[in-house]
Amino acid sequence: MIFDIIRKKFVALTPEEWVRQHVIHFLISEKEYPISLINIEKQIKLINTIKRYDIVVFNKDGSIHIIVECKAPSIKINQQTFDQIARYNFVLNADYLFISNGLEHYFCQMDYENENYIFLKELPSYKI
Repeated sequence: MIFDIIRKKFVALTPEEWVRQHVIHFLISEKEYPISLINIEKQIKLINTIKRYDIVVFNKDGSIHIIVECKAPSIKINQQTFDQIARYNFVLNADYLFISNGLEHYFCQMDYENENYIFLKELPSYKI
């Protein structure tokens, strides 16, 4: 029984999980986002299917500030990856999108008025 409890507390360190852990560290250490505003791997409903996002960072008011999509380093980031996070954003309505495979990182700010996203050189830091 104790081993069942221990097993449930650990996550397998897959290549994608390695990227996710480094992104979380980056968000907390470099961009100073509070741990309390970061949510990891939750289900969302997308047109009769259940999907799981990798990371969401909330605003203080509960709205979604950033959606993060993590891929394994061996996975090339392409249009399909952007389409995936864009589909998630139809439901979540984030201010920013962040895609990483640990080697390449893309940051986008949503422009809802023009139905587009704007590529950024870096993700903004947390503002109190």
